[in-house]
Amino acid sequence: MLMTIVGIYTLYVLISIYVSIMQIGYINQAKVKSAVLLEQSEFYKAGNYAVAKEKMSILSSFVDYLMFIFWIGMGIAFLSENLFFENDAWMNVAIVMGFIVINSVVSLPFSYYEKFVLDEKFGFNKSTLAQYIKDTLITFVLTLVLGSAVVWGIYEIISNFDNWWLWSFAFIFAVVILINMLFPTFRALFFDKVTPLENEELKNEIQVLMDKTGFVSSGVFISDASKRDVRLNAYFGGLGKTKRVVLFDTLIEKLTTKELLAVLGHELGHFAHGDIYKNIALVGLMLFAMFGIFGNLPQSLYLEMGLSEAPYLVMILLLLCMPILGFVMMPIMGIVSRKNEYAADKTGSELGGAGGSIELANALKKLVSENKSFPLSHPLYIFFHYTHPPVLERLKALGVDVGKNDTSALEGKCEANI
Repeated sequence: MLMTIVGIYTLYVLISIYVSIMQIGYINQAKVKSAVLLEQSEFYKAGNYAVAKEKMSILSSFVDYLMFIFWIGMGIAFLSENLFFENDAWMNVAIVMGFIVINSVVSLPFSYYEKFVLDEKFGFNKSTLAQYIKDTLITFVLTLVLGSAVVWGIYEIISNFDNWWLWSFAFIFAVVILINMLFPTFRALFFDKVTPLENEELKNEIQVLMDKTGFVSSGVFISDASKRDVRLNAYFGGLGKTKRVVLFDTLIEKLTTKELLAVLGHELGHFAHGDIYKNIALVGLMLFAMFGIFGNLPQSLYLEMGLSEAPYLVMILLLLCMPILGFVMMPIMGIVSRKNEYAADKTGSELGGAGGSIELANALKKLVSENKSFPLSHPLYIFFHYTHPPVLERLKALGVDVGKNDTSALEGKCEANI
């Protein structure tokens, strides 16, 4: 059984790397051809950024694989032999959190490289080293405190219920819903400075849009995201009475009022169609499958690992194998999500009234330009990774003439240049 799990994880890593190599090869071919949506120099630059990100993803996948082998081979046993508490609950929490902390430390060089080398090179990063260290420490403390509470909860369930996997699923699903509700508050408390929108005219126009879809918000806020990054974004956070609209200051700076309203109209389209609840249901389905599988593993697996069936071991195995199920589920979730995006675009353009589709199209073009998003991708990469339709397809659906898409990069020799 142990070799089966290792084999499945190996296959997952190989497929993931293969998809990334195909994407790199495709972009290397496409970036030197006629530019799409961007100026030729920016098109080439966006291609280079996408390739650099994908190369880093491949290296990260390889390191994750080595860590998987380490944990399966000796890492879990090492923690269980070197961490000791008389209280069994503390012992289990310490081992699982030790696993999480070590993995977090291993991932730190990738996070630093992405922020201060890659993003710095391509003009995205605005964060200082002091800000980065502060954010990292806050994230670490929150992970340690909240993660320990969740691990303790699962330990108690495993220790006291026969069908523990079903109750654990219900517990984690409730945690996911709680995180969705509290995310805006936590982000405002610990990371971003969030202030109420003071532009009364814009606030009133946003309120009109929200009234049209029945969206009740606790307020419209501006986030000082520009202190970390120049990319444009906005989000509708929370559930129920905790819902709030948060606009990045970079978004307000770069988009016209009509374009901004078109983007918000798109997000309100998601609300009107109940997409957030559909996404939560899909996450719930994935969690149910995950706990169902790992709640019924054969005893032979633990014997092969030379360890007893303890709550910490079940939780670590679940965390180790979570990326596999996520990778399998991603195409399914992607298909649903891309369909939802088209519907939200349609609603957003309708909410904008006459010319709404044009304003949304203009906003999408600016998002591509400002975020240096390479507008073309290999079909295999889209299938496995895209939660949004390719921007060219979205523009076509909005009635924008984007010309004939050059697909010759799919026909050329793949030059990944890894």
